[in-house]
Amino acid sequence: MNGAVLVLNASYEPLNIVSIKRAVVLLLKEKAELVEAAEQRLRSEHLELPRPLVIRLVHYVKVPRRLGIPLTRRMILARDNDTCQYCGAQPGKAELTIDHVLPRSRGGQKVWENVVTACRSCNQRKGNRTPKEAHMKLIRQPYRPRYVALAIVGEMQQNSVWRKYIGEA
Repeated sequence: MNGAVLVLNASYEPLNIVSIKRAVVLLLKEKAELVEAAEQRLRSEHLELPRPLVIRLVHYVKVPRRLGIPLTRRMILARDNDTCQYCGAQPGKAELTIDHVLPRSRGGQKVWENVVTACRSCNQRKGNRTPKEAHMKLIRQPYRPRYVALAIVGEMQQNSVWRKYIGEA
C-alpha cells in the first residue's frame, strides 16, 4: 500500500500526511472518518474499502499555536507554491529566490510578512526598491502561516483533491 492520505483535524484543518496503511488503521479503529476517496478500492480477503485520499479525525486534536514555524527557504517556497509572487512564473525551485518586500538595507526584516518567492529576473528588476517603487505588484501579500502543517503544503499543492483543504491567512 503506497501512497499518501491527508489527515484533517475534526475542524477540517490539515494536520499531517500519512500512509494509506496508517489511514486505514485510523478508519477501522473509528478514530477517523473518510472525507474523500479515490475510485480504486482496497481489497483484502475479508474486507473491501475505498482508497482514502482525505480522512478527518473524529475528535479534535489541540495544536499548539505558539509553535513557531521556521522561516526557511523551503517553507517560504511551500507557502508561495513555488511561484514567483511578482509574475506568477514557476521556473522550478533552483531558479527561485527569496525577496525581501522591504529590502533589508532599508530596514526590512527577515519575517514571514516581509519575504516572498521571486524568480531571478523579477528579483533583479525589483532590486533595492519596494514593489511600489519598482512598479511591480505582488500577486499575494506575504503572511505568517496559520498552522503547523505548512510543511505539508508543498505536497498538498500537487494533489488537486487536497488543494481545497489548504487554509490561507
